[in-house]
Amino acid sequence: MKDIRKLDLHMHSCVSDGSDTPEELIAAVKLAGMDLFSLTDHDAISGCKVIRSLLKEADPAFVNGVEFSCRDEKGKYHILGFDYDPEAPSINDVVDLGHSLRMNKAKVRVDYVVNVLGLKLPEEEINDFLALPNPGKPHLGNLLVKYGYAPDMHEAIQNYINKAKTPKAYVSPECAIEGIRKAGGIPVLAHPVFGSGGERIRGEEMETRLRRLMDFGLEGVEAYYSEFTQDMTCEMLDLAARYGLYVTAGSDYHGSNKQIRIGGNNLEDAGSAPKGLKDFLERVCS
Repeated sequence: MKDIRKLDLHMHSCVSDGSDTPEELIAAVKLAGMDLFSLTDHDAISGCKVIRSLLKEADPAFVNGVEFSCRDEKGKYHILGFDYDPEAPSINDVVDLGHSLRMNKAKVRVDYVVNVLGLKLPEEEINDFLALPNPGKPHLGNLLVKYGYAPDMHEAIQNYINKAKTPKAYVSPECAIEGIRKAGGIPVLAHPVFGSGGERIRGEEMETRLRRLMDFGLEGVEAYYSEFTQDMTCEMLDLAARYGLYVTAGSDYHGSNKQIRIGGNNLEDAGSAPKGLKDFLERVCS
């Protein structure tokens, strides 16, 4: 196995809500000195196929990734999938479902800001927005900034877009986990401490949630994350060790759409990482 010291297993490109093209992402990863990276676009795997086609022998190692936005009666979850077969019907079925739900919400949000709030946007711009691979709130927020309705994307989302009442339909965590596993991949709970909005899930509540997802086939947790405190990371590492789960590390890089740097996941050296991460690397890099 290649010596892995610096890695980032949670990043987004313009295929979902990041700003970098796959080509720009590769260049940024190399500039940041990563040994291993993954692209985890929301409800999309096409960017991974593009990156695979562009990588050269001397480039950093790459593992296929995806992030599914999930919800059920118990809460909201983001499920990462790694090292899957991108041609497998099971994962493509989940991608198609996630994409259709995302498109429905995008149409509702556009209708709200234009027809309810009365913000004027050129029809051509609206059509271009809806033609994006995975149109999301950041794309619409940047459009509102462009036409002077907000000083930045975040205020556009908070003051306008979040007020739209979108359909309460999501991919279930059970569906996402099953689709990833059937494609030969590894399902991992992204930034586990963070729930809906400002919700923080810790202690017994976290353990109960984790065990429930493990019943569906969850295999890992993202214990190293850009916005985690050391205490949060330690809690997730303890749970991973207790239940024999894989461990991953991700920044949640979005290019210029978020102020997070590549590799900013609070993991200084993967070579001295805990067993859960070493086991993960052994599986995906062997």
